[in-house]
Amino acid sequence: MVAATGVGIGAYELFRTVSKPPPGCTIGSGPQALVLTLDQGENASTIAAVAKRMQLPDHAVTVALATALQESKLHNYPFGDRDSVGLFQQRPSQGWGTPTQLLTPAYAAEAFFRHLDNVSGWESLPVAAAAQDVQHSADGSAYAQWEEEARAMARTLTGETPPGMACRFPAPHAGRPQDLRALANRELGFDVLGRVNATEAQDWTVAQWLIGHADSYGIVQVNVRGQQWTNDGQWRSDSGATGAPSYQFVSEGS
Repeated sequence: MVAATGVGIGAYELFRTVSKPPPGCTIGSGPQALVLTLDQGENASTIAAVAKRMQLPDHAVTVALATALQESKLHNYPFGDRDSVGLFQQRPSQGWGTPTQLLTPAYAAEAFFRHLDNVSGWESLPVAAAAQDVQHSADGSAYAQWEEEARAMARTLTGETPPGMACRFPAPHAGRPQDLRALANRELGFDVLGRVNATEAQDWTVAQWLIGHADSYGIVQVNVRGQQWTNDGQWRSDSGATGAPSYQFVSEGS
């Protein structure tokens, strides 16, 4: 377990004193909104995407997010206690994978979910108990403190409560469409970005994944199910966005 700066709960107090919020992501709205850095938002959306690709229930996302919040505060650290690394502070010496693999968020998330799925009756266990059965931490009770935040994040990232996460950044990187598609195939599932006739929750999972990865891959706009997100961090109504998510890169004139 590593010492790290946590999710910025209550950061709106800071935002009231400045003219523009810094780059980052929010989940929810108002005083109870969760405030994340861009990398935390990206990592959280990856965890949710991998769970849905593996066809796991949304409770698995809550368990995984609570675990990652406790272990790394959703930062992909290349260090930790003894040989622990990554989002879940998994140890190569304990058979979790190589350091390179465990520093790949999708691999680390899948490894966590494989272990979780092997825990008998995990679906009905409290979040902290399920997390501890996977992690075997010295103090398994610590996961419980993140349950509320993890559940709120999971509801948004799995499409239970759309729209939810909104990331903002003023100067996106150049568009990387080929890299984005390759990553989507790995994290969301093969050709999910081209999927039609998906459920509303599936469309929102994809949309939130795109927004979580927008800064890294140069996405400036996502349209889905009557809503439009832009990289100023705002959701707006869009009557033309009637179906599956569509997206635009910075190179497309946005």
